[in-house]
Amino acid sequence: MTDMSHFQPLHFRWRMEGDVAVVSLDRPDRKNPLTFESYAELRDMFRALPQCDDVKAVVFASNGGNFCSGGDVHDIIGPLIDKDMKGLLAFTRLTGDLVKSMVACGKPVIAAVDGVCVGAGAIIAMASDLRLATVNAKTAFLFTRVGLAGCDMGACAILPRIIGQGRAAELLYTGRSMSAEEGEKWGFYNRIVDVEILESDAIALAKRIAAGPNFGHMMTKTMLVQEWNMGIEQAIEAEAQAQALCMQTADFKRAYDAFVAREKPVFKGD
Repeated sequence: MTDMSHFQPLHFRWRMEGDVAVVSLDRPDRKNPLTFESYAELRDMFRALPQCDDVKAVVFASNGGNFCSGGDVHDIIGPLIDKDMKGLLAFTRLTGDLVKSMVACGKPVIAAVDGVCVGAGAIIAMASDLRLATVNAKTAFLFTRVGLAGCDMGACAILPRIIGQGRAAELLYTGRSMSAEEGEKWGFYNRIVDVEILESDAIALAKRIAAGPNFGHMMTKTMLVQEWNMGIEQAIEAEAQAQALCMQTADFKRAYDAFVAREKPVFKGD
């Protein structure tokens, strides 16, 4: 799949706003829970994005006043009780693969969070590059409240890097809800916006980013992840190599030519 213009998923909503893909879960009557099928289809969609030049950024939006209520109690939690270890591990690897595919998709992902954002829904927001929220956003990593560990889908690796070790530990141990104001103060949310303009603001931000040098954005996202496990000398060398690659792109020359002509550069992603 290299062209997403005709993509029609079965288990979530999808539309294109120019070169920005807008995704949302589609069970608003139940606050948009995830199912086995939606996990897999979302994973496969994000896995396809590196080869899709027509998508330059993604907005993961809310639907019906809520973002996501996590794994569906009846469709996921109930069936898990009867699975053996092999089946349970297959499921937990599936959920982790969704985060891996978001991180590796090469496109900036913006979460637009309204209302309930809990469990795996909070993880999807966490795994996004940027997060906007309304004052109604209630974010909770609920795993300990259902008898599990807080270490789910990369939470213990990613969340401390966003909000700090102590704050992450509090949320992961207690499973309590983090308000939008608290999330903005702690750096989880980039900013709080009005409910009426949440999605439009997220799309506008995505379009602003998509208008930039897309190869450069891909490299930025790649380095943000890879440098977690690097020392400072490795990181500086990796960035030197990444930037040298970017200097070979046509967009780099376009920016120079536009500067000389006192014009705004028009990037094309090559």
